[in-house]
Amino acid sequence: MEPTPLLIVDAANVVGSRPNGWWRDRAGATARLRDTLVPLGERGLPPDLPPPVEVVLVVEGAARDVPGVEGVRVVSADGSGDDAVVDLVAHAGQRRRVVVTADRGLRERVTAHGAEVHGPRWLTGGGGG
Repeated sequence: MEPTPLLIVDAANVVGSRPNGWWRDRAGATARLRDTLVPLGERGLPPDLPPPVEVVLVVEGAARDVPGVEGVRVVSADGSGDDAVVDLVAHAGQRRRVVVTADRGLRERVTAHGAEVHGPRWLTGGGGG
């Protein structure tokens, strides 16, 4: 049996992809994103990512203190969130790794380690990859 796929979400990038006032409360916007991710562990994102899925949200800056909840592990970046995402991908072995970000530089870095990449709209239901 293959190990559970790992879904890594670049919180700052996904939160920042929607002009909904997130900049007034970065931690609150990140906590709301985290809460929308909870069902993905059991539900996945069919047809691209069937369940079960291990969900990891990488936070940084003003959102660094957002805690994890059951179903979503939160990794607080000591420095760069991008570096934390790359580190997670690089140390996850050969299991399927899916990263959600629109950051071109980060996309290149994680695909070099064998990860798949999708844009924020894939995660939030707006289509696109």
